[in-house]
Amino acid sequence: MRKVASFIYGIVSYLLFLGVFLYAIAFVGDFLVPKTIDAGGPETTFGPALLINLGLLGLFALQHSGMARPGFKEWWTKIIPEPIERSTYVLFSNAVLILLFWQWRPMPEVIWHVEVAWAQWTLWGLFGIGWGLVLTATYMISHGHLFGLKQVREHLQGEELSAPDFQVRGYYQYVRHPLNLGFLIAFWATPEMTVGHLVFALATTGYIFVAMGLEERDLMARFGARYRRYRERVPMIVPWPTGTGPEERTSGA
Repeated sequence: MRKVASFIYGIVSYLLFLGVFLYAIAFVGDFLVPKTIDAGGPETTFGPALLINLGLLGLFALQHSGMARPGFKEWWTKIIPEPIERSTYVLFSNAVLILLFWQWRPMPEVIWHVEVAWAQWTLWGLFGIGWGLVLTATYMISHGHLFGLKQVREHLQGEELSAPDFQVRGYYQYVRHPLNLGFLIAFWATPEMTVGHLVFALATTGYIFVAMGLEERDLMARFGARYRRYRERVPMIVPWPTGTGPEERTSGA
């Protein structure tokens, strides 16, 4: 019965992620949903709005990176069963993002606005490419492991829990963090940059680079020379031809 409950828990956490992911696209893009990065929130003066928004972004950064560290996982799995540890991480991430969407204070003053039609469509195209890169990159490591689905399935079937292997496929042959590259493109590609959007883009960019450093430290500790060789061969975030073949890579989240 516990195995079934864990499996259902993992599925629910994943389905919630899908909803949050789709909402995030509309939130950042400022379309379709009632509350976006530039509209729908309570009117707040600049100082309090900035503090609230930075606090929300800081809370996400603390949760998202803190719960992904090996030391935290080792402690956390003494409380939370290991098969649902990743699903719980996903659930907490969803909760913090929902809080951010709900409490975000729009700062709608326009910094720049692109009026040329072809340039607008180019930026919207990049926006879509960025989000597409985020999603497809997860399938080039282990989508099931990343969102806890494989762990709860293996637990349900009575199998020993597997760990993501070190591998390089697709985008990971050309850049070490394609998922984060996708986020950067999506967050900055907009035909209208407002103060609130700029605060969001700057803060998330800073967090992304800090998080990549933490992830790489964990991967070096886990895989040693194998990851060191990969890091020497493949650029971190900006792809360029290296003339070398694929090796192996995984993500520590």
